[in-house]
Amino acid sequence: MLTRIRRPVGATDRYANLRRIRTLDPQRDYLDIYQTMVRYEFPWDSKLGLNLAFNRSFSLPRIAALHTRTGELLRHTRKRIDDTGLLMYEMLLHGFEHPKGRAAVRRTNQIHRQYDIAEDDYRYVLGCLVVVPMRWLHRYGWRRPCCHERAATYHYYRELGLRMGIRDIPGSYQDLATWFDEYDRTHLRFSPDAAAIERATRTLLRGRVPRLLSPLADALVGAMYDERLRAASGVPTPPLAIRWGLHTGLRLRAHLLRLAARPRRTPIFADGIRTRTYPDGYQISRLGPADR
Repeated sequence: MLTRIRRPVGATDRYANLRRIRTLDPQRDYLDIYQTMVRYEFPWDSKLGLNLAFNRSFSLPRIAALHTRTGELLRHTRKRIDDTGLLMYEMLLHGFEHPKGRAAVRRTNQIHRQYDIAEDDYRYVLGCLVVVPMRWLHRYGWRRPCCHERAATYHYYRELGLRMGIRDIPGSYQDLATWFDEYDRTHLRFSPDAAAIERATRTLLRGRVPRLLSPLADALVGAMYDERLRAASGVPTPPLAIRWGLHTGLRLRAHLLRLAARPRRTPIFADGIRTRTYPDGYQISRLGPADR
């Protein structure tokens, strides 16, 4: 198992990383491929996609009700989001076999084992983490992810799921996407809990809107959601002009990145992960609720 990402090949060749990825085995080298995607190829889009994935998972009625009961997302929103991000990115940076990766998985399991969470809901969250960011990249990435990248993303999160004791994970990216779509279609419904959590957590997405467009931030966040997620979380459908403008702007950004941007030479998190909650650093074993 690789625990350290390789330096990308080629300082000016926009597709050098993709060619290297295509020489790898997605089932064996999933960590290397997924690290390259997130840290070099699509850093902004991958982080935004994961934000959207968590927002969607928070909107499932049973999960929303659980978060409302615990109160963490409503009372300590910034800390809760930072803690989740730190655990996820520690796994990504180091891999599941590294001491820090194992510590992050262990802490994640400690936090979740206190609650009675349905197996299907665990699988749904896993599906959100795989399918939602991948579809965002397919639509708005500077290039579309290749089949190796889809498969590696699936195998990365499948391994995480296995280490969390999640059973009956669908056997491929496409199988998981098919299962996810059906579960999403039949279970993602409006609940007051989901609406309250969405209002609390949308700050993170608002922060990704350029300052010049901040007066339109709420409408633009709503435009990032699809109709089913808006309905589930009580978010009004933004005007057509906002939705069209967001789509056009993101597609233009992708086009400009494809034509003019140079390959990233320094990966994100090269100097560690910085958060507002822990300006002086953090201990993995103390992330999450203090009583867990």
